[in-house]
Amino acid sequence: MSGGGYVVGEVTAEELRGAADEMAGLLVETVHGGASVGFLAPLEAAEAARWWRALVPDVADGRLVVWAAREEADGRLAGTVQLRPATTANGRHRGEVAKLMVHPADRGHRLAGRLLAALEERAAELGLRLLVLDTETGSPAERMYEAAGWNRVGEVPDYATDPVGAPCSTTVFFKAVGAGGR
Repeated sequence: MSGGGYVVGEVTAEELRGAADEMAGLLVETVHGGASVGFLAPLEAAEAARWWRALVPDVADGRLVVWAAREEADGRLAGTVQLRPATTANGRHRGEVAKLMVHPADRGHRLAGRLLAALEERAAELGLRLLVLDTETGSPAERMYEAAGWNRVGEVPDYATDPVGAPCSTTVFFKAVGAGGR
């Protein structure tokens, strides 16, 4: 998927292995910028790269799907998102969205929406009908998900911590896609 100065594409296991250091840089920037994506600051690049490399087997086995958005002109990594399809017998119709990150220099170009659109399209192709996610309450991401048609379920107080370790509330969202989309 291209246009708007960015190319959004699914990442293979081998591509992820080769791009782990670059993906780590985006993760470090995101965490140091204050986003609550599961890591505490200061996050070292080596730790972030190890985390990305640890995802390679899940991508290879189809337990995780990863997208990258790259700047069309120079191929620079601008954003990423992940889909983890459920594996339980009663949950194979749903998936979890995780780690939507857009580099600070690339925000304001609707890139997060393009990454989500690619994920939602692929989720439908995989036969998923329901997607869920959580995000920090009051964050710009929360407003973006609402604008993208996601349904707010509610807030969980003190569910996670921000990158400096302060407890923060999390807002849970869902969206029907594919044959179950509304």
